[in-house]
Amino acid sequence: MSSSGAPNRHLLRLWAIQFLFQRDFNRYDTWEEALELFVAGKKKRMSRKMRAFFDERIDGVSLNLKELDEQIVRYSENWDMNRMGGVDRNVLRLAFYELLYCEDVPPVVAVNEAVQLAKELSSEESGKFVNGILDNVMRKLDRPLRQGIRKDEEA
Repeated sequence: MSSSGAPNRHLLRLWAIQFLFQRDFNRYDTWEEALELFVAGKKKRMSRKMRAFFDERIDGVSLNLKELDEQIVRYSENWDMNRMGGVDRNVLRLAFYELLYCEDVPPVVAVNEAVQLAKELSSEESGKFVNGILDNVMRKLDRPLRQGIRKDEEA
Protein backbone atom coordinates (compact mmCIF):
# COMPACT_ATOMS: atom_id res chain seq x y z
CA MET A 1 0.00 0.00 0.00
CA SER A 2 1.21 3.51 -0.71
CA SER A 3 2.10 5.90 2.06
CA SER A 4 -1.22 7.66 1.44
CA GLY A 5 -3.13 4.48 2.37
CA ALA A 6 -3.27 5.17 6.10
CA PRO A 7 -4.60 8.74 5.80
CA ASN A 8 -7.16 7.55 3.23
CA ARG A 9 -8.30 4.77 5.56
CA HIS A 10 -8.57 7.22 8.45
CA LEU A 11 -10.71 9.53 6.33
CA LEU A 12 -12.86 6.59 5.15
CA ARG A 13 -13.40 5.46 8.74
CA LEU A 14 -14.38 9.02 9.65
CA TRP A 15 -16.88 9.09 6.79
CA ALA A 16 -18.22 5.67 7.82
CA ILE A 17 -18.86 6.93 11.35
CA GLN A 18 -20.53 10.06 10.00
CA PHE A 19 -22.81 7.93 7.83
CA LEU A 20 -23.63 5.49 10.64
CA PHE A 21 -24.36 8.41 12.98
CA GLN A 22 -26.61 9.96 10.35
CA ARG A 23 -28.49 6.66 9.97
CA ASP A 24 -29.10 6.49 13.73
CA PHE A 25 -31.12 9.69 13.52
CA ASN A 26 -32.47 9.79 9.95
CA ARG A 27 -34.39 6.63 9.22
CA TYR A 28 -36.82 8.26 6.81
CA ASP A 29 -35.13 7.05 3.64
CA THR A 30 -33.85 3.66 2.54
CA TRP A 31 -30.33 2.55 3.37
CA GLU A 32 -29.35 2.61 -0.31
CA GLU A 33 -30.75 6.10 -0.92
CA ALA A 34 -29.06 7.45 2.19
CA LEU A 35 -25.75 5.86 1.21
CA GLU A 36 -25.82 7.20 -2.34
CA LEU A 37 -26.70 10.70 -1.11
CA PHE A 38 -23.88 10.57 1.41
CA VAL A 39 -21.32 9.31 -1.10
CA ALA A 40 -22.46 11.70 -3.85
CA GLY A 41 -20.75 14.60 -2.10
CA LYS A 42 -17.52 12.65 -1.83
CA LYS A 43 -17.30 11.03 -5.29
CA LYS A 44 -14.48 13.24 -6.51
CA ARG A 45 -12.41 12.28 -3.49
CA MET A 46 -13.21 8.53 -3.39
CA SER A 47 -11.53 6.08 -5.76
CA ARG A 48 -13.00 2.63 -6.42
CA LYS A 49 -10.57 1.09 -3.94
CA MET A 50 -11.55 3.65 -1.31
CA ARG A 51 -15.25 3.04 -2.00
CA ALA A 52 -14.74 -0.70 -1.53
CA PHE A 53 -13.09 -0.12 1.87
CA PHE A 54 -15.87 2.31 2.87
CA ASP A 55 -18.66 -0.02 1.69
CA GLU A 56 -17.13 -2.99 3.50
CA ARG A 57 -17.30 -1.05 6.79
CA ILE A 58 -20.82 0.26 6.24
CA ASP A 59 -22.19 -3.11 5.10
CA GLY A 60 -20.30 -4.99 7.81
CA VAL A 61 -21.66 -2.83 10.60
CA SER A 62 -25.21 -2.83 9.24
CA LEU A 63 -25.35 -6.59 8.62
CA ASN A 64 -23.93 -7.36 12.07
CA LEU A 65 -25.51 -4.51 14.02
CA LYS A 66 -27.37 -6.63 16.57
CA GLU A 67 -24.31 -8.74 17.40
CA LEU A 68 -22.02 -5.69 17.48
CA ASP A 69 -24.35 -3.87 19.86
CA GLU A 70 -24.57 -6.95 22.10
CA GLN A 71 -20.78 -7.18 22.22
CA ILE A 72 -20.45 -3.46 22.97
CA VAL A 73 -22.88 -3.76 25.90
CA ARG A 74 -21.05 -6.87 27.12
CA TYR A 75 -17.60 -5.26 27.06
CA SER A 76 -18.73 -1.86 28.28
CA GLU A 77 -19.88 -3.41 31.53
CA ASN A 78 -23.57 -3.17 30.70
CA TRP A 79 -23.72 0.41 29.54
CA ASP A 80 -27.06 0.98 27.88
CA MET A 81 -26.49 1.71 24.18
CA ASN A 82 -29.06 4.53 24.34
CA ARG A 83 -27.09 6.26 27.11
CA MET A 84 -23.96 6.39 24.97
CA GLY A 85 -23.39 9.41 22.81
CA GLY A 86 -24.24 8.82 19.16
CA VAL A 87 -20.66 9.38 18.03
CA ASP A 88 -19.22 7.06 20.68
CA ARG A 89 -21.77 4.37 19.85
CA ASN A 90 -20.90 4.42 16.15
CA VAL A 91 -17.14 4.65 16.72
CA LEU A 92 -17.48 1.53 18.88
CA ARG A 93 -19.61 -0.24 16.26
CA LEU A 94 -16.97 0.32 13.60
CA ALA A 95 -14.12 -0.66 15.92
CA PHE A 96 -15.89 -3.83 17.06
CA TYR A 97 -16.59 -4.71 13.43
CA GLU A 98 -12.90 -4.36 12.56
CA LEU A 99 -11.78 -6.26 15.67
CA LEU A 100 -14.19 -9.14 15.18
CA TYR A 101 -14.47 -9.42 11.39
CA CYS A 102 -11.47 -7.77 9.72
CA GLU A 103 -8.55 -10.07 10.33
CA ASP A 104 -6.38 -8.05 7.96
CA VAL A 105 -6.62 -5.03 10.32
CA PRO A 106 -4.24 -5.32 13.28
CA PRO A 107 -6.25 -4.89 16.50
CA VAL A 108 -4.00 -2.07 17.72
CA VAL A 109 -4.75 -0.18 14.50
CA ALA A 110 -8.51 -0.60 14.95
CA VAL A 111 -8.27 0.61 18.56
CA ASN A 112 -5.94 3.54 17.83
CA GLU A 113 -8.16 4.66 14.95
CA ALA A 114 -11.29 4.43 17.10
CA VAL A 115 -9.76 6.44 19.94
CA GLN A 116 -8.49 9.09 17.53
CA LEU A 117 -11.85 9.32 15.77
CA ALA A 118 -13.72 9.61 19.08
CA LYS A 119 -11.44 12.50 20.06
CA GLU A 120 -11.80 14.17 16.65
CA LEU A 121 -15.56 13.79 16.36
CA SER A 122 -16.54 14.14 20.01
CA SER A 123 -14.18 14.87 22.93
CA GLU A 124 -11.09 13.83 24.84
CA GLU A 125 -13.42 12.09 27.31
CA SER A 126 -14.99 10.11 24.46
CA GLY A 127 -11.51 8.95 23.48
CA LYS A 128 -10.93 7.67 27.02
CA PHE A 129 -14.36 6.01 27.13
CA VAL A 130 -13.80 4.23 23.78
CA ASN A 131 -10.25 3.24 24.77
CA GLY A 132 -11.46 1.69 28.04
CA ILE A 133 -14.06 -0.47 26.33
CA LEU A 134 -11.77 -1.54 23.48
CA ASP A 135 -8.97 -2.35 25.93
CA ASN A 136 -11.33 -4.92 27.50
CA VAL A 137 -11.90 -6.49 24.08
CA MET A 138 -8.21 -6.55 23.11
CA ARG A 139 -7.34 -8.57 26.22
CA LYS A 140 -9.71 -11.32 25.06
CA LEU A 141 -8.77 -11.48 21.37
CA ASP A 142 -7.21 -14.69 20.15
CA ARG A 143 -4.89 -13.23 17.52
CA PRO A 144 -1.72 -11.11 17.38
CA LEU A 145 -2.48 -7.54 18.37
CA ARG A 146 0.05 -5.84 16.13
CA GLN A 147 -0.41 -7.64 12.84
CA GLY A 148 -3.20 -8.49 10.50
CA ILE A 149 -3.56 -11.50 8.29
CA ARG A 150 -2.63 -10.71 4.72
CA LYS A 151 -5.40 -11.69 2.35
CA ASP A 152 -3.04 -13.77 0.22
CA GLU A 153 -1.97 -15.79 3.32
CA GLU A 154 -5.45 -16.96 4.25
CA ALA A 155 -6.30 -20.60 3.72
